[in-house]
Amino acid sequence: MGESRPGTAPVLSEDEMMARLRDFVAAQVSLAPGEVRVGSLRRLAGGASRELWSLDVELGGAAPAQLPLVLRRDPPGRQGESDRGLEFRVLRAAARAGVPVPRVHWCCSDASLLGAPFFLMDRLEGETLPRRLLRNPEYAATRAGLVPALGAILARIHAIDASSPELAGLASAGGGSAREEIRRIVEAAQRLAVEPHPVLDLAARWLEARAPEPRRRVLVHGDYRVGNVMFDATGVRAILDWELTHLGDPVEDLGWLCVRAWRFGNDALPVGGVGTREELVRAYQEAGGTPVDPEALRFWEVCGNFKLALVFITQCRAWLDGVPSLELASLGRRTAEAEAELLELMEGPA
Repeated sequence: MGESRPGTAPVLSEDEMMARLRDFVAAQVSLAPGEVRVGSLRRLAGGASRELWSLDVELGGAAPAQLPLVLRRDPPGRQGESDRGLEFRVLRAAARAGVPVPRVHWCCSDASLLGAPFFLMDRLEGETLPRRLLRNPEYAATRAGLVPALGAILARIHAIDASSPELAGLASAGGGSAREEIRRIVEAAQRLAVEPHPVLDLAARWLEARAPEPRRRVLVHGDYRVGNVMFDATGVRAILDWELTHLGDPVEDLGWLCVRAWRFGNDALPVGGVGTREELVRAYQEAGGTPVDPEALRFWEVCGNFKLALVFITQCRAWLDGVPSLELASLGRRTAEAEAELLELMEGPA
């Protein structure tokens, strides 16, 4: 996979990046550097926590090929927060399980090469913007079939053999039991918040009193939501952004998909603004997913909004600490939205 020991992170121009990528790819496919061409390198929008770059690779030699690729890497200076190698291996395992994901090619953990660990995967054609999914007429058929598709895909994800030696790093990838997740969120919120949040205090107590014990621990995507789904007019093309994958309760992924922020105004349809919880659970169970307790789903939806409030607090704190971004400031004020949703969900049946 081309992995090696981490080194010192340089600052590189795009021309230098392409030259280094040419040499890296040539070594992976046993070609001379002159038989590999790398071009059209450009930074892609999105990837708030990880950089995405588009590039074209042309292979010469006895088996010529043209590869439209995406490079996914940690922002220089922030490597070590997660494991690009583990994400690479999870994507490979997901593809074998029939989950629609971009095909991965090569991975490198040597930060001295491009400034941070990275891997290369296929560049797919499709759309990821939720507002286009929810509003554009050409995606009407995709909207109609999206919730059944996402339920079935999630069942495949949760069926991946997490005990495989290839995925050994999942045991230390974060996540865990419901109580561990609550504790992690509470500690982070207390550390980062600059003002009291009594709704979050109430939510922490509500969650602690209702934390379910999972019947099994599976590979959980960790950020399964509209926005991390690539689609076109025919349906789902790929599930993206696997950096938060961990072992945990399978209902965690279903609850996160139901969080209100991913509905983009279509609040009457709680699953991504396109369907109902009942439709999601039915599709998931019919595809082989574990039977879902409605109260467990409610718990994880509350926990998802609780976690989202922490995300907004974190963004606000970054802005207050001097990061010059109006986006961070605007996201910080959305903590109140997550708190309002928490109150509504907690006021339901006991």
